[in-house]
Amino acid sequence: MQVSSLNEVKIYSLSAGRSLPEWLSDRKKRALQKKDVDIRRRIELIQDFEMPTVSTKIKVSRDGQYIMAVGTYKPRIRCFDTYQLSQKFERCLDSEVVTFEILSDDYSKIVFLQCDRFVEFHSQHGHYYRTRIPRFGRDFCYHYPSCDLYFVGASSEVYRLNLEQGRFLNSLQTDASESNVCDINPVHFLFAMGTAEGKVECWDPRTRNRVGLLDCALSSVTADTEIEGLPSISALKFDGALNMAVGTSTGQVLLYDLRSSNPLIVKDHHYGLPIKSIQFQHQLDLIISADSRIIKMWNKDTGKIFTSMEPEHDINDVCLYPNSGMLMTANEAPKMNIYYIPVLGPAPKWCSFLDNLTEELEENPESTVYDDYKFVTRKDLENLGLAHLIGSSLLRAYMHGFFMDIRLYHKAKMMANPFAYEEYRREKIRQKIEETRAQRVQLKKLPKVNKELALKLIEEEEEQQVTRKRKQKNLPSLLKDDRFKVMFENPDFQVDEQSEEFRLLNPLVSKISEKRKRKLKILEELEAQNQEEEEEPEGKASDAESSESSDDEKGWVEEVRKQRKLLRQEEKVKRQERFKEDQQTLLKPQFFEIKEGEEFRSFKDSAKKQKLMKKTLGDRLKLEEKLGTLNVSDTTVGSKQATFKLKKTEQQKKQQEAEKQHRQERKTLRRSASHLKSKRGRGRLFRISIDPVLPFLEAGTAPWTLFDIEGSYSKMGK
Repeated sequence: MQVSSLNEVKIYSLSAGRSLPEWLSDRKKRALQKKDVDIRRRIELIQDFEMPTVSTKIKVSRDGQYIMAVGTYKPRIRCFDTYQLSQKFERCLDSEVVTFEILSDDYSKIVFLQCDRFVEFHSQHGHYYRTRIPRFGRDFCYHYPSCDLYFVGASSEVYRLNLEQGRFLNSLQTDASESNVCDINPVHFLFAMGTAEGKVECWDPRTRNRVGLLDCALSSVTADTEIEGLPSISALKFDGALNMAVGTSTGQVLLYDLRSSNPLIVKDHHYGLPIKSIQFQHQLDLIISADSRIIKMWNKDTGKIFTSMEPEHDINDVCLYPNSGMLMTANEAPKMNIYYIPVLGPAPKWCSFLDNLTEELEENPESTVYDDYKFVTRKDLENLGLAHLIGSSLLRAYMHGFFMDIRLYHKAKMMANPFAYEEYRREKIRQKIEETRAQRVQLKKLPKVNKELALKLIEEEEEQQVTRKRKQKNLPSLLKDDRFKVMFENPDFQVDEQSEEFRLLNPLVSKISEKRKRKLKILEELEAQNQEEEEEPEGKASDAESSESSDDEKGWVEEVRKQRKLLRQEEKVKRQERFKEDQQTLLKPQFFEIKEGEEFRSFKDSAKKQKLMKKTLGDRLKLEEKLGTLNVSDTTVGSKQATFKLKKTEQQKKQQEAEKQHRQERKTLRRSASHLKSKRGRGRLFRISIDPVLPFLEAGTAPWTLFDIEGSYSKMGK
């Protein structure tokens, strides 16, 4: 049983109970019922009080013993016996039921208006008779004195079917193109019908003449309502001999006295949805009106809201059990809701135990969606260390989070923060102690949190009390305001005076406070002087005030500069301390493992490689072209051909240059030798003298050059 409260009116939902998740199988639900005592003891007022998919209409027989409801799919009627608290019978129909009427005191005579223009009669044993009306019907009512059924629908005519004679009578010709609802007054049997044009036509069944016409569409438009389109009549209900309530398709309810064409009161639901049901509650003079989203109870004399209910699913029909506080609804869901409102009246005789149960229930309604499951977000899972369970069977995705077993949640929370309960308990004890202290005689003391801020506010209040005129009203205090109460109680809201922002703003705050105190002293002195001398100039000259303000500004600028200088010095000291710590820390050598088949290269080469790898492919190709390791050429086919060369190390380059120089020297030496042979003179003597030199020249260690030898040869030849 769920309890809700609005305007101090308690509403008990008897069909809610302990809710179970929809994704559980029937086997798991039965297992939970066996294990959990609370599920077994939940209140199930009427067993299987539901429809397979949707319920459309619900009514109570005149003797109060039977509750009948129609629904789909498949179209059917179910009758529930309140004395047995179970289902009496179920009958399936050929087509969906638009509305139905119970003609007898019990379930023995029922008439159904179906969506395929058929009117079906049922007796106690079952189907009795079936007939058809010329046009599609939308509503009908029964005139007891003449045994006539009046059908209204998609036609300007009102069809009359006499059940005593068993034939159709002459129809009533109206001015409306279509009619939506109808009703017969239970006192003087006046027949009224609501049209699609927003009018209500009243007919006298005795003379079959129209006796009145109400333009409800024009009356429903007020200064506070916004209406789109023409309001049509969607609900109609008589109350006594003179009162009538009319519901429109735009969400207004109009209460009329039949002696006047103007409504007594117009109530707007503010949802813009058609009114589907209107009921009268005579004990408290209430009107219960409902659209597909909300059920509103309001006083019919003043229009003041008494209470309201918003079920989880859309509403199709509302039925008030006679002379009780029980309310039943047909919804766009399998389960039909049952509400018990003790203020409206006592519980029915067949469930009188509800009065004792409701007295024992707690006042606070439940806030969780499912009792055995906890809803957590992704951030909650990360805090609990259960983010790895996402995607497993332990979490059920729902909206922006997940459902998880409440036992698993409590275990994970205890492991994540085992002292959370102790901290919570200490905080609650502290709050209770503070509440008891609040009942004692209060002394003017500063709060424990933000004392300086509280002192500043007190000084401002005192200053305002001195300067404020007597006729002016007292302004609310921040210290007494509940919205800012936590700022002086919770330590989390303590102002950090060591922060950079506060230190830079502190000179301004201090100067303002000093100026405030100075003004306060001046005002006190002036008041004392005024008592002695009635007429005396107040304050200082304008020049003095301007000089004082300029001095304050200069002082504030100097204070701000001092604070900034101090902040810079503190930062400098911190940097020096960090530098000293870095110097004191000894860097230990790091060892790197070289894999097999790799050569050790310097760290500079790896750094160069990392820089090279960060460059784009085009930049790398250009660099390789400059180094000569890349050769790009066009082929005959039209595509590009790239040839890469391996890079040479510095040692290989030096060796290659030495070999190249050696080959050049040997080449020049051979040329010089052949040139000397061709010279005239003492060739043999030269040959003998040059032969010992050649080994030195080839080895590159000869003490003479080629020019010295040629010069000596020329001298010898001469």
